[in-house]
Amino acid sequence: MKRIEDYIVSVPDFPKPGIIFRDITGILGDADALKLTLDTLYKTLENIEFDVVAGLEARGFLFGVPIAEHFHKPFVPIRKEGKLPRETVEISYDLEYGNACMEIHKDAIKPGEKILIVDDLLATGGTAKAAAHLVEKTGGAVGCCIFIIELGDLKGREALEGYHVESITKF
Repeated sequence: MKRIEDYIVSVPDFPKPGIIFRDITGILGDADALKLTLDTLYKTLENIEFDVVAGLEARGFLFGVPIAEHFHKPFVPIRKEGKLPRETVEISYDLEYGNACMEIHKDAIKPGEKILIVDDLLATGGTAKAAAHLVEKTGGAVGCCIFIIELGDLKGREALEGYHVESITKF
């Protein structure tokens, strides 16, 4: 039986020389791989309490929506600046190559709700940490951050110290 890692394609020198890009489209393009990945996510989350699933644009949407449906929870998109139509709460954060801003609808999270943050990849942790702070800015509490892939050498888990972090594959 194949493992989830077997479906993740490693692409050298993308987006720049020296980087190995971990491509999840191998999972998305194979029904068995997608089922295995989703089933693994569901099992990992069985004993974790959360009220709302928040997916990070855009790959966090791909896995966050099925998680929300499976556990019968609402889904909230966390998007890049300027993409949401109603009043938002935003947070700016630094990236290796500059800075970025993400937003959530102001009324998407009720105070005290436990939020599951979903994304495909944990690298340095900067984006996930910003998302966690954004959730807290709305009055929510981060119940868990879950990722398909964790790049251990980049120490993203350390950047998320104090938060419950799960990943289903590690490179």
